[in-house]
Amino acid sequence: MNVKTSLEVGKDANKPEQLITEHIDIWTSAILAKSTSGRGSSKKYELYGISKLRELILELAVRGKLVPQDANDESASVLLEKIAAEKAQLIKDKKIKKIKKIKKTKADGKVNEDEKPFDLPREWQWTRLNFITEINPRNTNVDDKTKASFVPMTLITTSYDGVHDSESRPWSEIKKGYTHFANGDIAIAKITPCFENSKAAIFRNLENGIGAGTTELHVARPFGEQVERNFLLLYFKSPNFLTMGQKLMTGSAGHKRVPRSFFESNPIPLPPLAEQKRIVAKVDELMLLCDQLEQQTEASIEAHATLVEVLLATLTDSTGADELAQNWARIAEHFDSLFTTEQSIEALKQTVLQLAVMGKLVPQNPDEEPASVLLEKLRKERSEWLQKTKEENPESKTMLKKLKKLSDASAPFGIPSTWKTAHLIDLCTYLVDCHNKTAPYVDSGIPIIRTSNIREREFCMTGMKYISEETYEYWSRRCPPKPEDIIFTREAPMGEAAIIPKGSVWCLGQRTMLIRPYHKYVSNQYLLLALTEPHLLERASEHAIGSTVKHLRVGDVENLNIPLPPLSEQHRIVAKVDELMAIYDQLKEKLKQSQKTQVQLTNALVDRALG
Repeated sequence: MNVKTSLEVGKDANKPEQLITEHIDIWTSAILAKSTSGRGSSKKYELYGISKLRELILELAVRGKLVPQDANDESASVLLEKIAAEKAQLIKDKKIKKIKKIKKTKADGKVNEDEKPFDLPREWQWTRLNFITEINPRNTNVDDKTKASFVPMTLITTSYDGVHDSESRPWSEIKKGYTHFANGDIAIAKITPCFENSKAAIFRNLENGIGAGTTELHVARPFGEQVERNFLLLYFKSPNFLTMGQKLMTGSAGHKRVPRSFFESNPIPLPPLAEQKRIVAKVDELMLLCDQLEQQTEASIEAHATLVEVLLATLTDSTGADELAQNWARIAEHFDSLFTTEQSIEALKQTVLQLAVMGKLVPQNPDEEPASVLLEKLRKERSEWLQKTKEENPESKTMLKKLKKLSDASAPFGIPSTWKTAHLIDLCTYLVDCHNKTAPYVDSGIPIIRTSNIREREFCMTGMKYISEETYEYWSRRCPPKPEDIIFTREAPMGEAAIIPKGSVWCLGQRTMLIRPYHKYVSNQYLLLALTEPHLLERASEHAIGSTVKHLRVGDVENLNIPLPPLSEQHRIVAKVDELMAIYDQLKEKLKQSQKTQVQLTNALVDRALG
């Protein structure tokens, strides 16, 4: 795929639709996965290409490259003269105050050459907002009982056309401590991240024509009808304006704001009024095309995801080896076209894990000792060992009590005849909950593994916290974690797990549990697969508690039903999963490179259009 060198946006502004139609493959192919955290979270995507197209349309609009200029239009310089006259009359009538300190506020509207961010068509003019509008006006002489519209930030959208919602309130309730506005006023959010997300509005249909709302707004009231409000809004939402404003934000992290000085004196491109109206109409037309393009792309993505889901389901639904082979052959025939998205590749991975614990990933060997015999041996040996150690280790006594109360575990789905289902605690030497308090952290020392440090069966060292030796001894007094143990999360999120690597000393953080498999008969790597297969968390969630953050109780984790194969088959399953995960990683890397290429093509197209 190549960017067509025939793109002439800016030179041939009569056909801006070419921007979409001639490069539709680029806009629709640049799709990125949004970052998500934790098992069970749905993979979402960002239509990066279409998003950049929307931004480009706005940028072209305010640079005079979206519609052709008309020599018959009244020049913007004449328009500014009319605005100046109207403004002077308002000052004379004492409806607005005269702005003093022109040099400081740049209220004369003049823009120096070094301030102009780009070139304008001949009949356009640079000006400033405080020359063509009243900044942050107040509503005066309003009776307290008058009904008015209240607009909090949550009711202001990021839509390019500035739509908003409102609530009805008596004026007495909102006249103090809030930003004032009236029908026809234009407002932009000044606080992060609302400003960067282009939250802005043109206030319309306000009750009795007036309103008040969030204090995190800058408001402009145009003088008369010499400026098309929607055109000003397009500029406030254009990438260049947002980028410049973001650079000038002040304040502490999370509370940065765009200063009023930027809002009122930043250079604004002003076209002839007739052209402003044509630009707004053209933007409406092209944004509608973008909406249609977005809907078609999303429908295609969802259809593709459904197809992949149906085909992968045939694997887990297969009743025998022959049927499984046939269903896999059907998928393999179209492998390169099926697994081309983040969602489809992730679905393949989850299917592999599901097949692994269903006994459908590797063949069974009838000569191997069945898992039922294995489990009997495990129980006998473990019981003897726990009896020997119970006096010196209270945890051994606790395990004996819990194991004595166990009922038979039921299989969560059909499993091979040589397999056996067991409760998680029945496969362990120890299964211990963490010390459920926040540890006192130190700058360096022994790492403490919190729920945020486990993702996708691996430990994530980002944001690692540390504790002292003394804290470690106390926090781990029940059962010090050892290499080859598994750490499992009960909350925030539930169901993440990872194996402690050799040579490591780590401590359990809050909402985690230590799982020490009976290694002689249970592979910790197989158990890790069983603990992270897609439907285990689904089943476990049925017992999750909590009104806000769902979490599993210790007993729920202990009683998780785990399908157990013969020991040799456990190792074969782990080896096969490792083999298939290598393919998964290759698919992910291939997709990553493809997405990188699509983003580069999209950005190149945008740069060419603006150049």
